[in-house]
Amino acid sequence: MKLILGSGSPRRKELLAGLGFEFEVRTKDTDESFSNEMPVEEVPTYLAKKKALALLPDLNENELVICADTVVILNNEILGKPESKEQAIEMLQTLSNQQHIVITGVCILNNQIDRIFSERTEVTFGDLSIEEIEHYIDTHKPFDKAGSYGVQEWLGYAKVSHMNGTYTNVMGFPTNKVYAVLKEILS
Repeated sequence: MKLILGSGSPRRKELLAGLGFEFEVRTKDTDESFSNEMPVEEVPTYLAKKKALALLPDLNENELVICADTVVILNNEILGKPESKEQAIEMLQTLSNQQHIVITGVCILNNQIDRIFSERTEVTFGDLSIEEIEHYIDTHKPFDKAGSYGVQEWLGYAKVSHMNGTYTNVMGFPTNKVYAVLKEILS
C-alpha cells in the first residue's frame, strides 16, 4: 500500500519520514470552517477527516491518505494561526503563565479503511515577557502555526515549563499513535 501524506507541513513530513515510512505528499485546498456549536475538542478530527475526504476521489486503489489537523485550546477557545504580528503577540501574551491544550486529529483513509483518532497534550508556559515574544515572532515568524508557536523552536525550548502528553503531538503529528495505527493497517 502506498502512503499519501495529505499535508504540506514540513514538520509532518519530517515526523512521518522519521517513522521510517515511504510516502508521497499530496495536498488539496480544503475549506477548514466548522460549526461554532461543535465542541472545540472535536474540531481537529473533524478537519482532518474533511481534508482526507477532499483527497479521496484522487486516490488510486492501492493508496492510503493520512491527514492531520492541530488546534491549540485555551479556556475552551481555539487559538488559530495568527494573521498578523499583533495577533501573534496577543495570543502569546494570553498563553504566558498558562496551561493550554494541544489536540491533533488524524484521519487515515481510503475506500476500505477509515481510521480517525486524536491525541491530547497539556502544555504550560512560564512567563513570557513582551521582549521575548517579539524576539520569537521576529526570528521564527510563527504565522503558519496554531497558537502562534512551534514547540520545536526557541519558545518551546526556553519557555515550556511542563508538558503532559507527547511532544510530537504538540509539533502537529502524534507519531506514537500514527505508527501504531499504520503498523496495524499495513501488517
